[in-house]
Amino acid sequence: MKVFKNMIPYLAGILATFYLLPLVMRNTVGAMMVLLFAMPVLCLAISIVYGRMRGFHLLYPAAVSLCFLPSIWIFYNESALIYVAIYGVLALLGSFLGGLRCN
Repeated sequence: MKVFKNMIPYLAGILATFYLLPLVMRNTVGAMMVLLFAMPVLCLAISIVYGRMRGFHLLYPAAVSLCFLPSIWIFYNESALIYVAIYGVLALLGSFLGGLRCN
């Protein structure tokens, strides 16, 4: 339970990314920029910060993937299911890289 409590601030940033950024999409070009550039960059950056502050934990990428899942039916359609895996892998990579200790 303590691990999940430590994730809450970072998951709040992920939730803001997944649920507030789609509100600025006005056309197809804007939607593609948000979905293919802004969201992945923010997901990776937040995950790196999480890994740096809290270390690597496998529960974090799973939580990020689950956070994106409802947004598919709110903003997109079933064709966006692939992004669940993409954001999960980005969160895994980011938290792993952030968790590496520099000597």
